Amino acid sequence: MMWLRWFLPTLFSIFSPLFIHCQLWFLSGSRKKWQIFVVDPAGDWYYCWLAVVAVPVLYNWCLLIARACFNDLQETYVVLWLVLDYVSDSIYIGDIVIRLRTGFLEQGLLVKNTKKLRDNYIHTLQFKLDVLSILPTDLAYFTVGLHCPELRFNRLLRFSRMFEFFNRTETRTSHPNIFRISNLVLYILVIIHWNACIYYAISKAIGLGKDSWVYPNITDPEYSNLTLGYVYCLYWSTLTLTTIGETPPPVTDEEYLFVIFDFLIGVLIFATIVGNVGSMISNMNATRAEFQAKVDAIKHYMQFHKVSKDVETKVIKWFDYVWTNKKAVDEREVLKNLPDKLRAEIAINVHLETLKKVRIFQNCEADLLVELVLKLRPQVFSPGDYICRKGDIGKEMYIIKEGKLAVVGDDGTTQYALLTAGSCFGEISILNIKGSKMGNRRTANIRSLGYSDLFCLSKEDLMEAVTEYPDAKKILEERGREILIKEGLLDESATEESTEGKSMEERLDSLALNLDTLHTRFGRVLTEYNDAQKKLKQRIAVLESQMRQQDLEDFSDSSDSLLEDEVKALLGGTP
Repeated sequence: MMWLRWFLPTLFSIFSPLFIHCQLWFLSGSRKKWQIFVVDPAGDWYYCWLAVVAVPVLYNWCLLIARACFNDLQETYVVLWLVLDYVSDSIYIGDIVIRLRTGFLEQGLLVKNTKKLRDNYIHTLQFKLDVLSILPTDLAYFTVGLHCPELRFNRLLRFSRMFEFFNRTETRTSHPNIFRISNLVLYILVIIHWNACIYYAISKAIGLGKDSWVYPNITDPEYSNLTLGYVYCLYWSTLTLTTIGETPPPVTDEEYLFVIFDFLIGVLIFATIVGNVGSMISNMNATRAEFQAKVDAIKHYMQFHKVSKDVETKVIKWFDYVWTNKKAVDEREVLKNLPDKLRAEIAINVHLETLKKVRIFQNCEADLLVELVLKLRPQVFSPGDYICRKGDIGKEMYIIKEGKLAVVGDDGTTQYALLTAGSCFGEISILNIKGSKMGNRRTANIRSLGYSDLFCLSKEDLMEAVTEYPDAKKILEERGREILIKEGLLDESATEESTEGKSMEERLDSLALNLDTLHTRFGRVLTEYNDAQKKLKQRIAVLESQMRQQDLEDFSDSSDSLLEDEVKALLGGTP
């Protein structure tokens, strides 16, 4: 006890300057700077702090029960436990300070008002638990001594911070399934650990070595070792909770009740393991299972229609290449749940540099490039596939992401040019420039030498995008004409004739644009009309309710007056 009276003041003298220094550091500078110190719960700093808090929480959950049940563990390392206990307490206190300064979203904005932050935290159940978890219950050490760690069991109430850290880690990690399995294993190990400690405590209460079920008597040198004792109890707990081994049968009623309770917990643990692991494995293989279902459907279709073996082999090899090179994911399907802005940002990060390589799109408006990026469609071609043939009507343009393409002759073997990653073709044909000697037809045969990964932009998607950007459309056409003039593929006389009057196609395009504008305006007018109708109905309903209330009041007044008249008449007629 004298040692305790020396140690606690010494410990406080060590940590008091630390707290004072932290307080002075926080209060240094202007009050304005302190007031704007708010922790963003979505930031990295808050996540790192959660990791710090999770350590003492896990420490208390694992070691407090062990120290309370295994006396040798508590008595042998008492100084270490005191240091770790009060370090964890200081982190708990610091966590309350951080929670008081943790912002929250209100109408989409981070609240930084000190009073609102304080009220938002204090009025929660978690604040009450946090306060209970730092109550100085260990002051009872002065009365009962240092070897009663169960006095600190209120520190276990901070468990929610550990769960919050695990949830945020699962969201942030790139391997969520592996983390979920590790997390599940950790929970199971903690339950087995607690059960082992409780088994040893029950054995002590009944009497060590009293019967075959309890832990053997520690007077036996073979079972007096602390490590062996814990491992024995952990082994017994594992066999009992997993129900996969034989243990000595219970003897007393208390032992029977504890074993029954353990078996029930074991059944729940086993069901949890099977269910969670099965779900995780299914999630890990969900993409593969969906892809394999598509492959099986194609195989069944080809077998039903008796497709030749060569074509069937080619199709299977294409599927194998797509899966092996991780090209089986449908980008539009994956990103469909994101809002347009986030989907555009992802598409810009992935595809914008590729789109800028196209000559006619260089230095275009940023908004137009964003529209076009969202309309790019990935396509994979097998070896020997023709991307386009000479004379075909050009409805798409292509940008090569990976692979090599060859410009070949009509025989399919003579090679005139080689197109590699970053090259593009077909951009002039989709603009439909007047006076082009090419028209909108392909002028060459382009064939894939191996597996090629291309981006495709259709003429319809391009025209739909430039409809909202008429200036950009003119710039694209001018650049297309410059390219055609440079390559000697523009008939200037036809261009002059086209400028004299609009072609029928242009007139139809203009008419379609006007119709779209009218449709949009009509939709707005209809929406405004519906809103006005709703407001009018609401006002009519309010007026009707007011009139009903007024009628009721008038009726009650008239009935009261009639009643008074009748009473007076009756009183007047009474002798």
